[in-house]
Amino acid sequence: MESASCLTYVGHATVLIEIDGVRILTDPVLRNRVGPLHRQVASPDPSFRHLDAVLISHPHWDHLDPPSLRLLNGDPRLIVPAGAAPFLRGQGMRRVEEIEPGDQILIGRVVVEATPANHSGFRYPFGPVTDSVGFLISGSYRIYFAGDTDLFPEMRALANDLDVALLPVWGWGPMLGAGHMDPLRAAQSLTRLCPRVAIPIHWGTYCPVGMGWMQPGYLSDPPHDFERYTAVEAPRVEVCVLEPGQSLRLSDRLLDRPPVESPQV
Repeated sequence: MESASCLTYVGHATVLIEIDGVRILTDPVLRNRVGPLHRQVASPDPSFRHLDAVLISHPHWDHLDPPSLRLLNGDPRLIVPAGAAPFLRGQGMRRVEEIEPGDQILIGRVVVEATPANHSGFRYPFGPVTDSVGFLISGSYRIYFAGDTDLFPEMRALANDLDVALLPVWGWGPMLGAGHMDPLRAAQSLTRLCPRVAIPIHWGTYCPVGMGWMQPGYLSDPPHDFERYTAVEAPRVEVCVLEPGQSLRLSDRLLDRPPVESPQV
């Protein structure tokens, strides 16, 4: 018997998606130290056995980390935005497939489609330069993984019986630059996406070295601010806050939940 469909928030933008017998990992950043960033929560088990694919939204250091990819068991398919494959092959990765917004690939019985994103795709300081993408994962459930993005008009086109939206609500520092959603803007995106359930990601995992002792509120407050704003902006959407390492069985939240009415385009 296949395991139940499940989402596990590993931390930052890393989510393990288990659906229809397929195991997909998003933007794996698994190390305790990545550049100037230090992990503030327990390290995940890096083995992640029997992964079918890895989805990478863009080549920023906190989303594309070759040493983390080398920690993964086996040789999973790497699905990356167009322009990122030469960089990864230069890092010794073999099974790399590029994808652009609108492209679809089949992973087992699950269809993965790349979606637009409003976010810089330049990897500092020497590249590569790619577009940023999100991913729509469609099987028994429809799951939108936004990667890292600000609001963009095409979000409305994703509001087609969407079960779960995995939305970035912050980052790794006390301030956000352009191309990000804060808790309010993430809540506003729900009026376009209309998922049944929203799970905040991209928070609470990393901060610059030397700042951990401060225990700044930006590590813990954003998902709860998102929940509070959602109650005003999109009250029919349920918010499920997962701490890094926590999991959600999709049937526990989505069974018999009616669709949220899509916006008028």
